[in-house]
Amino acid sequence: MAASSEQSAAELAALDPGRAGGGLLWPGLAKRLVLFVLLFAAEWIPLTHLVHKDRGAGSLLQLAVVCGSLFLAFGYVNARPAFRRISAELEQTPVAWAFLAGHLCAFLGFIGISLIPGNPASGIPSQVIAAAWYITGALAIGLAGIALVPPKLVLQLVRTTGYLWAYALVLGVIAWRLTGAFSLWNGPFWNPLTNLTFRLVRTLLHLFLRQVIANPETMTIGSTTFRIQILPWCSGFEGTALMLAFSATWLYVVRRELRFPRALLLVPAGMVTIWLANAVRITVLILIGNAGAPRVALGGFHSQAGWIAFNVVALGFTVAAGRAPWLRVNRPARLNEVASGANPVAAYLMPFLMVLAAAMISGAMAGGVEWLYPLRFFAAAAALWHYRHKYAALDWRAGWVSPLTGGLVFAIWIGLDRIAGAHGITKMGAALGSLSPTALIAWLVFRTAGAVITVPMAEELAFRGYLLRRLISADFESVSFRQFSILAFAVSSAAFGLMHGSRWFAGTLAGMLYAWVLLRRGRMGDCVVAHATTNALLAMWVLLFGRWDLW
Repeated sequence: MAASSEQSAAELAALDPGRAGGGLLWPGLAKRLVLFVLLFAAEWIPLTHLVHKDRGAGSLLQLAVVCGSLFLAFGYVNARPAFRRISAELEQTPVAWAFLAGHLCAFLGFIGISLIPGNPASGIPSQVIAAAWYITGALAIGLAGIALVPPKLVLQLVRTTGYLWAYALVLGVIAWRLTGAFSLWNGPFWNPLTNLTFRLVRTLLHLFLRQVIANPETMTIGSTTFRIQILPWCSGFEGTALMLAFSATWLYVVRRELRFPRALLLVPAGMVTIWLANAVRITVLILIGNAGAPRVALGGFHSQAGWIAFNVVALGFTVAAGRAPWLRVNRPARLNEVASGANPVAAYLMPFLMVLAAAMISGAMAGGVEWLYPLRFFAAAAALWHYRHKYAALDWRAGWVSPLTGGLVFAIWIGLDRIAGAHGITKMGAALGSLSPTALIAWLVFRTAGAVITVPMAEELAFRGYLLRRLISADFESVSFRQFSILAFAVSSAAFGLMHGSRWFAGTLAGMLYAWVLLRRGRMGDCVVAHATTNALLAMWVLLFGRWDLW
């Protein structure tokens, strides 16, 4: 008994993970996450008007929040004992005050740089201001995270969950792009939902304001000093659609652990909850504006609160399912540790993920032109070189059908572009014209090389080499490149299309044709050459006719 009483909480957790907590809300990890959120809210929300949307910070934050929530939600399901052990160890770890002081210095630097005007009058190039702005902002967030959760525990968490972070990133990007690609889903059909949201917001406002100004005809609502208009896409439809996709995916992943059909009740419950959260978000937005902070209300809070609410509800969804005995089947406890050795998934996904990461960085610092596009090329090239021995086993031969298919995709792309009249206005041509001949040639070389060499290889390895086969079997490497499945064919092509934003339909058709070329002979070289041919023809079209919006 005496020896047991002297054991630390971490040691007890190692012996019996169940003693570290009963679910996602473990003592150590929960406290640190709450502290981080409170610190973030207290420091950053009042300064949201300084987060310049033209630098892409809002989109980066949305993506980070979504990916983080997906990682925690699915990690909780697959590696619960390890999460509890790490949480118990964190309970015994003090806050690193030195890193917290560094966080404060970086945060003050971020504020100072945000006050510098990004125009020629300041005397400082806008690219320098943007780079310093992002560096100080990232340092402030990173140092706060290190102060609360030591990097060694973060690495343990990542190693325990294997390549779950990669899946979370891919799903997060798809969810992030869905809200932009399908904005046309909102419209007159959703007016009843908009009206219901309007009435609920009006009811909630009456709890806090003496006088509420509400005009159902114009959907304008607020106070005497601050009012907003609830548009159809503010009705909560996007949140409910994302919640439907998330809940369906999550239920499929843990289908062996839940009791059906009762588990299906979680789907409408989650959708209703996220819709109610959207009404609360609009109410809080109005109250913030009424309190004298309209820039904060219409700035960062308006764009980020919806994503935060979605992820809170999604996490609550997983916790509720895990804690409800009437939903779960009895099963023995299991540890889901990652087996030692190389993970075959990395070779197929890492080049694509490196392109995504580089694109976020270069796009965030871009004005009219993505000056740091060469970063995409080098990031993908480095990943491809690292896994070159893995790719040696693939068949890189290509036949004459491949370039013809690439040409057909190009014709479809340009044809649909002309039908849609999608001649986007861009300042890219004028910006490139201001460069010196040497700088212009260098940028165009890297832009073309990325489009023709690294991007086709990275995307084909991810969508045709991995996803197409993974949808057929979890052991995707055992699946032949010639094995056909209508579900895998359709889903992988649609996912590829979603990565192309407003041109998602053309992208989906392209994905289908590239998949057909692969399935025809089972050679990775065929789909890569077809993809590279399309991009090469598009590059020629851009350079010959100045269609910079295609890039």
